[in-house]
Amino acid sequence: MCACGIVLYMVAKKELTEPKTLQEAVVYFSDEDRCFEYAKRLRWPDGNVVCPRCGVSKNSFVKTRKLWFCYACKRQFTIKVKTIMEDSPIRLDKWMTAFWLLANAKNGISSHELGRALGVTQTTAWFMLQRIREVMKKHRADTTKIGGGGSEIEADETFVGGVTKNMHKNRRLKVEGFGPYKNKTLVQGILDRNLRKVRARVVPNVSRETLQNEILKNVKYGSTVYTDNAVAYESGLQRRFVHDVVNKTEAYVRGRVHVNGMENFWSLLKRSLRGTYVAVEPFHLSRYVDEQVFRFNHRKEGNHKLTDADRFSAVMSDVLNRRLTYAALTGKSDSPHHPPTGTGQTAQA
Repeated sequence: MCACGIVLYMVAKKELTEPKTLQEAVVYFSDEDRCFEYAKRLRWPDGNVVCPRCGVSKNSFVKTRKLWFCYACKRQFTIKVKTIMEDSPIRLDKWMTAFWLLANAKNGISSHELGRALGVTQTTAWFMLQRIREVMKKHRADTTKIGGGGSEIEADETFVGGVTKNMHKNRRLKVEGFGPYKNKTLVQGILDRNLRKVRARVVPNVSRETLQNEILKNVKYGSTVYTDNAVAYESGLQRRFVHDVVNKTEAYVRGRVHVNGMENFWSLLKRSLRGTYVAVEPFHLSRYVDEQVFRFNHRKEGNHKLTDADRFSAVMSDVLNRRLTYAALTGKSDSPHHPPTGTGQTAQA
């Protein structure tokens, strides 16, 4: 029997194991029942289905509609309620394919490409991708500090934005004369060399207070912090950290002193922005940064190299209690017809 025949036979018998590649994922999640059971196991690992609204486990399952009726609050709920997919008419198989693609595409995937792959409109695909990025921003809510005695930390910043010479004449005239970074958005990153984990976020300016406060909030006292010779890092860090500086105009590396780890992350981020997404509004930039941070931090876990399936499971496991409405995403939350909901306040640059 050929390989294709074996796959079709296994699908018919429903004996496929959990997917490890994109091809296996498409086949695995093409079965509606298997897709539903997979999502159910992720949400309720112990098999005890709990109402997401009232927290009571007294309910009955309506098999024909794949939903539950809660006897406590007298309301129905589906597998999507209280997740990032809530109120979405898109089927689970398409959602899971989108999760898999974004979690594992090193340079990202455009909404046009995803729309063609899933058979949905570009606008729908864009909204799906933004909601998945909302799930990927977990690192920004992490208040645990990295580093510590003996740990080496790199801190650096970069400017993201279009090149002035490539702009339309009317737009170029608006920014010329205001310096090379007038039309740029600033992103700061902090890398723990020992853990090989990075934290990055959009910041409003390059002032000493802004950049140093990010380091103070994320790095334990006593860590060794390496930066470039930017004015914002010149004084203040020595009181709490072992601080050393590399002057990039003279050399990029001086022994252990360098920020090449962060430069590597910036190259990955800008490659996806320039090559895949092409044009990203500053209003949405923070989500694209979160996407790249997620993939960077899920390459290895200790000495174990993470697989595509590991990354998929990691992002799918965080869909609970996340919400992003289209009104919040597009900045229309102030409208009387679109009251503020969910976590739209994070869509800022």
